Amino acid sequence: MTPNDKQNERVAQMTFASVYPHYVAKVEKKGRTIAELHQLIEWLTGYDEKKLQELIDEKTTFKDFFEKASLNPNASLITGVICGYRIEEIENPLMRQVRYLDKLVDELAKGKKMEKILRV
Repeated sequence: MTPNDKQNERVAQMTFASVYPHYVAKVEKKGRTIAELHQLIEWLTGYDEKKLQELIDEKTTFKDFFEKASLNPNASLITGVICGYRIEEIENPLMRQVRYLDKLVDELAKGKKMEKILRV
């Protein structure tokens, strides 16, 4: 198993619930709201607030989180660099999806307008 495979497996087994508070803290620290965070998560995954809370309560892994999601057809428009990786060059589908979410949260925290974040 290569280091990348180990990292991919580690991320796949992480729970969404363990990372979600970090997303909330990041956007709130920059003056954005949980409602805006939920809006972008729903845009990307199709999960409304009720379903999102269920997934958090169930401690769903990122692997299951994205396997159950209805990924937005415009998700491929999310490009750029996040955490040192160019999103469009990430080969592992799960890692690319996780980085899509990271990038959206990052853009929200940086003050981008919601219509730009949601690729409208």
